[in-house]
Amino acid sequence: MSLRDDVQAIFERDPAATNLVEVLLTYPGLHAILLHRFAHALHRQGIPVFPRLISHFNRWVTGIEIHPGAKIGRGFFIDHGMGVVIGETSEIGDNVTLYQGVTLGGTGKEKGKRHPTIGNNVMVGVGAKILGAVTIGDYARIGAGAVVLRDVPPHATAVGVPAKVVVYRESDGSSRRVENLPDPELDMIAALQQRIVELTNRVKSLERMLCDGSGESKTAVDGDAEAGHASVAQVSPGQIPGEN
Repeated sequence: MSLRDDVQAIFERDPAATNLVEVLLTYPGLHAILLHRFAHALHRQGIPVFPRLISHFNRWVTGIEIHPGAKIGRGFFIDHGMGVVIGETSEIGDNVTLYQGVTLGGTGKEKGKRHPTIGNNVMVGVGAKILGAVTIGDYARIGAGAVVLRDVPPHATAVGVPAKVVVYRESDGSSRRVENLPDPELDMIAALQQRIVELTNRVKSLERMLCDGSGESKTAVDGDAEAGHASVAQVSPGQIPGEN
C-alpha cells in the first residue's frame, strides 16, 4: 500500500484539497490510515501490545479508531473522519470512501469474522452504521444515517433504519428504483390537509342550511311547571353532510 494511492484518493474525491502540503499536514483521515498501516504490519507479525498502543494514539490524535487487525485496501479515504470506528475483522477493498461518524462494528461477543466486508469503490455516508459480518458489494452506496444489518448487492444504494436497497445503478450509468421509502411526516401532513378540506366543506354546507332555514335550530320551552325542564329540538346529526 503506497502513500501515493492514499494522497491521490484525497485529491480525486475532495474538492477542498488544494495542494500536497496541506493534505499531508491537515488531513486526519490520511494520518489515521498511515498510522494504521504501520500498526497492521506489526499486528501481522504477531507483535503484542504495541499495535494497540499505536491504534490508541491514532484515536487520540485523529478521532478515528481503527483496530490493527482491520484489512484496508488502496486509495482509502476518510473525509473529516471524527468518530469513525473500524472493527478488528473488518475488510475494506480499494477506493473506498467513509465519511465522519461511520461505524464498521459487530453485533455481539461472537468470535471469528464479526465485522463487515466492504467491496471496491464503495461510499458510506455520514453516520452510517454497518454491523455484523455483512458484505457490501462493489460500487454500492450507503446513505447517511443508515443502519445496515444485511448484505447490500453491488451497484445498489441502501438507506434507512434498518437499511433497505432503494436503487440499482446499471452499467450504462442509469438507475432503477426498486423501492420507495415511506415518509410518515408527509403522510401526516397530507391527512391533516384532507381533513381540513372535509371540515371546511361541512361548515359551508351548514351555513347554507341555516341561510335557507332548513337547518335552523328550533327551541320549544314547555310551560308546564310539573315537567320542570326545557326540551330543545336541534338539527339531527343525519342532516350534517359527511357525518358518520
